[in-house]
Amino acid sequence: MVDPKEQLIMSDVTTQTQSIAIVDLRRQVRAVAAKTLARALGKSALIGLSTFAIVLVIWLGVYYFGHVSPYIMKSPVDVWRNLFVDDDAAANRAVLVENLLVTLRHAGIGFAVGLAIAIIGAVLFRISRGIETALMPFATLLRSVPLVALAPVIFVVFGLGTDTSVAVIGGIVVLFPALVTIAFGLRSASQQMLDVVSVYGGSVFTAVRKVALPGALPSLFAAIRISVPGAITGALLSEMLSTGDGIGSATATYAASARFGDVWACVVVVTAVSLLLYSVVQVFESIALTRMGMNTDKPGGS
Repeated sequence: MVDPKEQLIMSDVTTQTQSIAIVDLRRQVRAVAAKTLARALGKSALIGLSTFAIVLVIWLGVYYFGHVSPYIMKSPVDVWRNLFVDDDAAANRAVLVENLLVTLRHAGIGFAVGLAIAIIGAVLFRISRGIETALMPFATLLRSVPLVALAPVIFVVFGLGTDTSVAVIGGIVVLFPALVTIAFGLRSASQQMLDVVSVYGGSVFTAVRKVALPGALPSLFAAIRISVPGAITGALLSEMLSTGDGIGSATATYAASARFGDVWACVVVVTAVSLLLYSVVQVFESIALTRMGMNTDKPGGS
């Protein structure tokens, strides 16, 4: 017969052993997650730097070998002098930053509106094929009609220079690619998991919320990455045609006045900000997917 005291001691030892094993397992999981996250962040940073380098190389190549007049096309050195060396560099920077903040606000409005409608539309498409059949041609129509041709109608309906017209133009630019990308992600949900929700009495909306949306997270981030430069493009177009402020309007004014140094400074800053925001979204994507165990990056590129 086993002594109760010995049994109690053995139970305590077993409990302590299990606790140590759990702590070790958690430590190993955290270490693996940290390595995966560091690898993903390093990859995102490398992609961002490579993109900047490629754009710079293309710019220099066109400048030196494209036979474009130096009066019209400016080099990176010319832009640097315009913003940091010339006597009026401080004034140039102040005006550029002021216009950039306006453009970013306009881009933020278009981005938020377009992405929100895209998410809602993709969820409705996933819930009902009839809704997709009815609305997708309308989204395709908005995508196919040039915004320059559609802009006058938008300004008449929503007002010239208003935030509403900016939101409509930016939303149209963002909507279609984001809608298609997110809808594809929602359709890629595991059918087995959807069946499990159905078996336990869950509705179609519950299946979308519990299974399809979390599984579509990579597609959602892809849509955000696509939408960031699209929203900036929509903001620039709105400023040129409607609001009369921001970098879009400034660029048109500079070009009409043959101030090509200022034009190229605007182009460089907008491009750099677009690439930077794209890289930031990519970093957040790596963090989110790693925390959810959805990052497929492995050592050795396998």
